[in-house]
Amino acid sequence: MSTIETTTVQPSPKKMKSKTTFLLMLAAFALPVILAKLALSFNWLNYGVTNKGTLIEQPVTLNQLDIDSTNFANKWLLLYHPTQQCNATCQNSMKALYNTYLALGKDKPRVLPVALLNNQLTNKYSDLKQKSDWHITTATPLSESTFPQPQLLIVDPLGNIILSHQLPTEENQQILFGKQVLADMKKLLKYSKVG
Repeated sequence: MSTIETTTVQPSPKKMKSKTTFLLMLAAFALPVILAKLALSFNWLNYGVTNKGTLIEQPVTLNQLDIDSTNFANKWLLLYHPTQQCNATCQNSMKALYNTYLALGKDKPRVLPVALLNNQLTNKYSDLKQKSDWHITTATPLSESTFPQPQLLIVDPLGNIILSHQLPTEENQQILFGKQVLADMKKLLKYSKVG
C-alpha cells in the first residue's frame, strides 16, 4: 500500500493583498449605503426642517377668515392673535414681537405688525397705532374659531397664512420667541420676490 501525502497550498502574499484590497473597496462602497438605510429606517435625521414655527398644512387665507386685507396689500404680516384677556405675558409678547419687527432693519418696510383683537381689546389698545407701526384689526368669529389658541401667524403678501408660532406662556421665553420669529421672517424675506 502506498500512502498519499496531502499538502496544503498557502496563498501567496500577493493574492492575500489582492483579496484584502478587494474587501476594503467593497466595504468602502457598501458601508455608506448601509448607514444611510439605517439612518432613514430609525429616523436619525431631521429631514432638513429649517423653520422655527409650525407650517400651516391646510391652506387658509385672510379672506376665508373674513378679515379685510385691503390695508395690508403686498406686505408680509406678523399677525398677532392673543387670548381674550391680554395679561402681562401677552403684553410682553406684543413688545417682543414689535422688537422683532424693528430688528428686520432694511426689510422692515416689507412687513406690517398687525394685532388681531376682539372688540374689548381693540378699544383697550386703540392708542397703540398712534404710538407705533402696529395696525389694529378686529377678530372675526371665523378667525377665532379657526385659530382658538393664542398665537402669532405669519401671512404672505397674497394673504395666505403660512406659519404659526405659539405665544410664550412665561416671561423667560420672550427672547427665544422673538429670535425664532426673526429667523423665520429673515428666511422668508430673503427668498421671497413678492412683498
